[in-house]
Amino acid sequence: MASAQQGKPLVYLEEYKLKQDANDYGLADELWDFERFKQQLQIVVVRYEENELEFDMIGVNPAIANVFRRLMLSEVPSMAIEKVHIYNNTSIIQDEVLAHRLGLIPLRADPRMFEYKANETDPPTAQDSLEFELKVKCTRKNKDSTEVTNNDNMYRNHSIYSGQIKWVPIGNQATIYTEAAVGPIDDDILISKMRPGHEFDIKLFAVKGIGKDHAKFSPVATVSYRMLPDIQLTQPVIGNDARLLQKCFSPGVIEIDKSDQAYVKDARYDSCSRNVYRYPHLADAVKMARVRNHFIFTVESLGALKPDVIFLESVKVLKKKCRMFLDEIKGH
Repeated sequence: MASAQQGKPLVYLEEYKLKQDANDYGLADELWDFERFKQQLQIVVVRYEENELEFDMIGVNPAIANVFRRLMLSEVPSMAIEKVHIYNNTSIIQDEVLAHRLGLIPLRADPRMFEYKANETDPPTAQDSLEFELKVKCTRKNKDSTEVTNNDNMYRNHSIYSGQIKWVPIGNQATIYTEAAVGPIDDDILISKMRPGHEFDIKLFAVKGIGKDHAKFSPVATVSYRMLPDIQLTQPVIGNDARLLQKCFSPGVIEIDKSDQAYVKDARYDSCSRNVYRYPHLADAVKMARVRNHFIFTVESLGALKPDVIFLESVKVLKKKCRMFLDEIKGH
């Protein structure tokens, strides 16, 4: 159990169950120590693309990791359409379904620039709301045309997209923001199909909210974490067995060297499917485990906030909750 002795608490994946390391007594016997926590905690950024972040959180227990996952999903705020005033809707989509579709269109507005609306019945202000409008009408392009198959040649506005939603500044908002900075993140989200005679005349009001109240306010498409896999080969595996072993794991985990022998190249991206246990002659050649205090986080932002900003905002939310809890304790 060398890995556990080197400071990596492991949970072993057997064929039908999990097994604790013999030298690891689990979370129950670990007393909280703040100084030790500070020394062990590490955040390592592994991959950062435009709206996707992969990072490692090392030295924490699952409860801490899950706190950040839940906060990023449901308590980091964003702006979303909350009120839909429909003055005219002659399309085939019912008003309530249309309002729901519009509410789920992600907006680029930075929620940190806005305040929460104090009262739902209060009129919108420049500090707490954004106003948009959608005014479109489908018409026939040429009444004399014989075209019957190509909608683009037959109709104007036969497909309504999120890019046709226009921003209407409230108060002095036009001096602070631009339409590109507060409008829909994607212009190609299909709202409705229309035919001549169909028309929208709609006003939309966006406010600041959190995913705990409604999923449309969540700033992320997904946040997930998993424990770091730890894979060790306990005996040489060569030839056809090496190639069979390679197929038992995710691509890039097991590779074969020049001597036709299998080796572990990168255990990080293994799905821990345990396919190797389907082959009895290979089952004893591999020891699979997960490091129970090393979590691989994946954060996929919708675009209003960068994924690293979303994580930092979740830290602020947690700090605020801790302060409130301490104040409650001191108050009693």
